[in-house]
Amino acid sequence: MRKALLFVILIGFSYTIQGQKFSKEAIDSMTGIVENFKLEMEKLSAPKSIKLMAVGDIMMGTNFPKEHYMPPGDKGPFDDVNIVLKEADILFGNLEGTLTDEGENAKRCSDPSKCYSFRSPESFGKYLEETGFDVMSIANNHIGDFGAIGIRNTAKTLEKHNIAYAGIFAQESTIFEKNGITYGFCAFAPNKDCVKIHNLTKAKSIVKELKEKVDIVIVSFHGGAEGADHTHVTRKTERFYGEDRGNVYLFAHTLIDAGADIILGHGPHVSRAFEVYNNKFIAYSLGNFCTYSRFNLTGIKGYAPIAEIEVDPEGNFIKGKLHSAKQIDEVYPFIDDKKRALKEIKKLTGKDFPESNLVFEEDGSFTQKNEN
Repeated sequence: MRKALLFVILIGFSYTIQGQKFSKEAIDSMTGIVENFKLEMEKLSAPKSIKLMAVGDIMMGTNFPKEHYMPPGDKGPFDDVNIVLKEADILFGNLEGTLTDEGENAKRCSDPSKCYSFRSPESFGKYLEETGFDVMSIANNHIGDFGAIGIRNTAKTLEKHNIAYAGIFAQESTIFEKNGITYGFCAFAPNKDCVKIHNLTKAKSIVKELKEKVDIVIVSFHGGAEGADHTHVTRKTERFYGEDRGNVYLFAHTLIDAGADIILGHGPHVSRAFEVYNNKFIAYSLGNFCTYSRFNLTGIKGYAPIAEIEVDPEGNFIKGKLHSAKQIDEVYPFIDDKKRALKEIKKLTGKDFPESNLVFEEDGSFTQKNEN
């Protein structure tokens, strides 16, 4: 009501200025009043906080190497978790694969059945839009599975469904606006088709440039060693199958120091700890989230956390909530009443980042304990 009243006053005042003859000093004075009204309206319309939700790897089904790996089609990928996801102001996920109807497998595999390349139909983009995904990382080891045309078609499909994306050489970063807040997004990975997680100088430059243009900078990374033996953040460079998977701890802290507000990790296919560093939130791995078939989802690899993070308009952490979902083979994610993802991340956070003083409640909510 207050915003509507201010708007009416502003419009009426503007017409008064235009319809009357005043001295230059009077016009300057009245113009100043109008500008002040505009600033007041902007303050009133800006949200006091933003609820960002983030999930890990998404691969909704692949028709490579065989059509039978595809889901039956009678259910949407996010039907059983939309009750949570649709509450987000901003929704993020990592697209672990391609959205393309074209392209040949770019990996060399003597046995296609053992070749893990992921090709989801472009029509699957509708599921992401319907659920409300705003921004996605495509910086990972699967974006190049079907060559340059697979990358182009994935980008084209996301654009068609109004989803921002970044992480490839053709789009290192992106800017988007929602509800009066401007966001910058960039994504990094150790893989050949992606902006490199190892080049901290380049990464800092991208973040600093975004920070000059936007309100909140979100950074995604695909990094760290994989599997149940690699759930902890080592604070060192991690290697897996001979590949340098980055020092994710150094990466996250360096980019926050450069101006990033939220850091969202994935890649290890398991959950990792949360951290709050200089009032900025870091999720070191959100694990698998919606990975239909072709993924090992046994044990902790089947945990599918949904991180809900509330930040102020400057990107500072206020509070969060961890919603626990779960996957089993060839079943889309569903809410886990046993809250296994919550228990795992609470345990890892306490061990890896006790200095963050994050306190988790039974319902999944968490806050940073005040040391004073």
